[in-house]
Amino acid sequence: MLVENWMTKNVITLTADRSMMKAAKLMKDKHISSLPIVDEDGKIVGILSDRDIKEASPSKATTLDMHELYYLLSDIKIGDIMTKKPVTIKGKETVEKAAALMLEGRFGSLPVVDGEGKVLGIITDTDVFNVLIDITGVRNGGVQVCLQISTEPGSLSPVLDVLKENGARIMSILTRNVAEEQNVKDVYIRIKDMDKPSLKKLQATMEEKFKPQYWVIDHVHPVV
Repeated sequence: MLVENWMTKNVITLTADRSMMKAAKLMKDKHISSLPIVDEDGKIVGILSDRDIKEASPSKATTLDMHELYYLLSDIKIGDIMTKKPVTIKGKETVEKAAALMLEGRFGSLPVVDGEGKVLGIITDTDVFNVLIDITGVRNGGVQVCLQISTEPGSLSPVLDVLKENGARIMSILTRNVAEEQNVKDVYIRIKDMDKPSLKKLQATMEEKFKPQYWVIDHVHPVV
């Protein structure tokens, strides 16, 4: 899964000489939590988050009057509060790598750049959630079964044979990476919904042959 296929393109950017107030209003109006900051050539020089703005803003307990407060805020430039030399990622790198970088650095987003450092887009933690949801197919419901199988080559084949023999249609298969010295690993298989008699028959066969860890029937309802 490549970053370029999941990132937000035509991303909004600003230059470091713009005011913090301009950035704050733009982020509020566009409902975004971070902005890549670029130079005149469109190359990345920093990133500004809503957290940076909050930390740079005066406390609510300030004794400044409205005019003094406005003057103070208008004088703060993006370049004064942004994170310089931000961590970035290329479009041809994987979403998995982007997720790892964001988790390790506690970032909510990563600017996506080309080989010259020009901003091509941005990928966010929400994009990563969408990847997980899309590849699993959970929006379409289905039944997930978790199995522990051997790490030996070909150990998944008998499971797939049983699913096929029972008319199960596979939506996704995910596995948990384990250390080389471990001899079993978890595999998560999602299949399309089945009528109750067919599902019970499948479950009985799987219980007898593979001892599943669990079964879950998912019904995802849109948030209104």
